Parts: sequence; structure tokens; C-alpha cells
Amino acid sequence: MSKPQLLLLGDIDHAHKEWKALGEIADIVEPAARSREDFIKECKDGKYDNVKVIYRTFQSAAITGLVDEELISHLPKNLKFIAHNGAGYDQIDVHACTARDIRVSNVPTAVDDATADVNMFLILGALRGFNTSMVALRNNHWRGSPPPPLGHDPQGKVLGILGMGGIGRNLMKKAEAFGMKPQYHNRTKLSEELSGGAKYVSFEELLKTSDVLSLNLPLNKQTRHIISTKEFELMKPGVVIVNTARGAVMDEAALVTALDKGQVASVGLDVFEEEPKIHPGLVANQKVMLLPHMGTWTVETQTKMEVWCIDNCRSALEKGKLMSPVGEQKDM
Repeated sequence: MSKPQLLLLGDIDHAHKEWKALGEIADIVEPAARSREDFIKECKDGKYDNVKVIYRTFQSAAITGLVDEELISHLPKNLKFIAHNGAGYDQIDVHACTARDIRVSNVPTAVDDATADVNMFLILGALRGFNTSMVALRNNHWRGSPPPPLGHDPQGKVLGILGMGGIGRNLMKKAEAFGMKPQYHNRTKLSEELSGGAKYVSFEELLKTSDVLSLNLPLNKQTRHIISTKEFELMKPGVVIVNTARGAVMDEAALVTALDKGQVASVGLDVFEEEPKIHPGLVANQKVMLLPHMGTWTVETQTKMEVWCIDNCRSALEKGKLMSPVGEQKDM
């Protein structure tokens, strides 16, 4: 009896031993295509007719484009599982996958520590206003001419966490170590044990009462631009905002305006609406700390993510179910 096929979309950079072991239970195939058009043609030509599981990376969108309704309509009929190597999965239309009876998984907790570390780095940098003097120093102007305004300590500041998933909860613990006072808003109120005692507040109260607002929610149709002009107007004057989630949960054009008006004092961003493009108003503003989506950019975390995703593939092949299905498919 022939082995089922496993399609690799993207690269395995670290977990080579674990990946090689999958070859014992599946025939691994890779696309020759370098564009969406060519990949769809390979699907139509039957190259992947026996594929049961897909392992995909965020970067594989450069070849296939988004896993949207159009692409899903061309995927092989035998395909039952897509194992996505990432915590966020906004590149995949889960609703369209569900309609085709395709199960989707992500790697929800493998990214928590590294992303929350970057989150805390950006909070400290934005509060202290480090970016202005970091730029000045590289231009031989010491702290700056004139020196920048004094920054602020994290101790005693109210940290509002929008989205209390694994990363949000991890951030809460790190922020408490710096003396911050966490509160959160989430789709649902968490148990006392999960929330760690953090105060649950309404979305509006979170905006009105937080000294620092951290965005830690997934991107979907409901959360796109959840932070825009109206929301900035509700915030405390001089609020600090940090985003390590997805760029499009915040309206970048409205953010630039809020910064120019002084409504928002400073910002730390690891994600952007149209990566790798960045709004020129953000690049030009030295009150904005910028990182090029480096939340999980460590050897340890990238390895954990690959192993987790490989384990999802193994579970799909051996047990017919995914280890960590996405939230929308928990009941499937």
C-alpha cells in the first residue's frame, strides 16, 4: 500500500531530523512552481492528487499567494489537513477550508515567550523614548540636539492588553515584573487562574484608562482596524501603543495622524499593514520604534515552531486529526 503524500510549502530550516522522520510515513513532495499561477497549474495537472497533508510557512505565500477561496478550490480533493507554521493564520481562509472539509492547525503557544519578549522591549523603548536618541547617536549627535524629552518609567503604569491569549498572558507576567498594572479586554472573560488576577474591563474602558495599550489579538474581519480614529480619541492623551499582533488590526494612517496631533505619545511596532511596506509617516517619525516582524526571530522559537508543525502533520497522518486545530474548527 502506497504512503500518503505530504506537500511542503516553504522551507524547513532547523528541525531536519524530525522532518526526515516524516518520510517514514509519507511521501514528501515539493512544488516546482515559483508563482501562484504556476502552482494552480500544477494542481490542475494533477501533480498533488495524492496529497493528504500540507505543511506551510508564512513565507510560502510568496509562491501560492493567500490560501483563499480561489486557491482552495484548486487544491487536491484528497487534501484533508493544512498544518500552518505560525500562531497567526490570517493568510488562510478558514471558513473556505471548513466548507471543503479541510482541517487547519497553527502553533499557538510555541511563539508566546519570544513574542512577549519583543512586546516588552517595545513597551520599554517607547515609554523611555529611546528611538530618538538611538538615531541621534548613530549620526554623532549623542542624545540629540536638543536632547529629547525625558521618558517614563513602567512602574505603576496601567498596561491595557487587547487580546488575552497565550502571548497576552505571557506579556502580563513580564509586565508585572516591571511593576506595571495589567488589565485586559478579550472576547470572553478568562477564569481567575488564566487571567492571573488581571482586571477584566470593557473595550471602551480599556481605551480610556490604559497608559500603555498592547495589541495582542488575531487579525480577522472583525478585528481589522479595530483601532482607528474613533478609538484614538477615546484614549488618554499621551498614550503609548505597542503592536506585535498583525499590522492591520490598527489603522496606520489614523495612527500617523494621532501621533502628529500628540494624542499618541509614542509607538512600538513589530508588524505593519502591508509588510514589507511601512507607512512613510511612521518611518519619518522618530517617536516610533520599528522592528521588521521579529517577534519569533530566534533559533529556539523557530525550532519549536517547526517541531510543533511537524507534530501536527504526524498526528494528521497517523491519527487522522490535528494536535492543535485553529479556534474556528475546535468542534469539527
